[in-house]
Amino acid sequence: MIVAGVLEHVFQPDRAWWERVFAVIDAGDAAGFVDLLTPDAQFRFGNAPVVVGHEAIHAAAAGFFAAIASSRHRLFRTWNGAATAVCEGEVTYTRHDGSVIRVPFANVFEMQGEKIAAYRIYIDNSSLFDRSV
Repeated sequence: MIVAGVLEHVFQPDRAWWERVFAVIDAGDAAGFVDLLTPDAQFRFGNAPVVVGHEAIHAAAAGFFAAIASSRHRLFRTWNGAATAVCEGEVTYTRHDGSVIRVPFANVFEMQGEKIAAYRIYIDNSSLFDRSV
């Protein structure tokens, strides 16, 4: 991008960056998760309400991580645009009872530099907490 005649570097997440993001999530690291975000970031997980700011997002992430035994993300594809990053993948959740479900997802990020300013997860994980599934 050129701003006032000067070439400005626009961060374009690569596969290694995406894998670091998912490694933090799969480790259940709520503090590491908010470190990926701008201080005033917005976070939306599926059809849950938007959560804003490090403190609220940390609480939401920690609560979710405590509700599951583990997760493992598999990245299929990524796309980058101007200050936007998108990915498609599959997440494997392990419940506390040891049962496992796999769910497709897509994430859309609005970036500010190398930090995520808006993190939107498009997923139907309703079966995660449905014990009949």
